[in-house]
Amino acid sequence: MKKTNNRIPKFKNEDEEREFWATHSPLDYFDRKNAKRPAFPNLKPSLKSISIRLPEDMLEELKVLANKRDVPYQSLAKMYLARQIALERERVKRGR
Repeated sequence: MKKTNNRIPKFKNEDEEREFWATHSPLDYFDRKNAKRPAFPNLKPSLKSISIRLPEDMLEELKVLANKRDVPYQSLAKMYLARQIALERERVKRGR
């Protein structure tokens, strides 16, 4: 990375800034020596816990399938849900 003394100019508006960045590389204005690793101590998890009632035999089968894949059964359930949601989204998109 080349050393730079470039300073980012002050912009009058977003259009001016957009035009500037369309023709300039941010790497010309970035100094790795002064960079610091960010810390985000107050981030909230993006997952939400829920309770779901399942028939016992369905839960047992899910656990067997998860064991065969060597993944936690909750993870396998999320994978199945994500796959079905994607299929439904596609079906709705196609207008069926």
